[in-house]
Amino acid sequence: HEVQGRRRQRKIVVLMDYLEWAVFEKVDMRVGTVVHAEEATGVVKPAYRMRIDFGELGVKNSSAQLTEIYQVEDLIGKQVVAVVNFKPKQIGKFISECLVLGAVNDNGEVILLNPERKVPNGLKIS
Repeated sequence: HEVQGRRRQRKIVVLMDYLEWAVFEKVDMRVGTVVHAEEATGVVKPAYRMRIDFGELGVKNSSAQLTEIYQVEDLIGKQVVAVVNFKPKQIGKFISECLVLGAVNDNGEVILLNPERKVPNGLKIS
């Protein structure tokens, strides 16, 4: 609100470096359905290995530290959002081909991002 002709000052808090729009446009985020999940072996932190169906993009492997909140059976059939255009990354003996996205709470637990209703696999996030 304004007081006697003075404008209210808005404080802008910068939490991190700004990202150039052209960089963001390169990030390819898609919706996929988990078709297989299992506990990862030979890893330092507990994680699941998943196979995720991205429709026309095919099925991709991913490893995610979701064991605090999710069980394997919670993941099968679940739609998730993932970045699908990172270079494959070696995680132990496993090659991860996409990065599943989630919100991290104060306890470090990851809560998966997913569409609020079922959508076709491979649908682009914008």
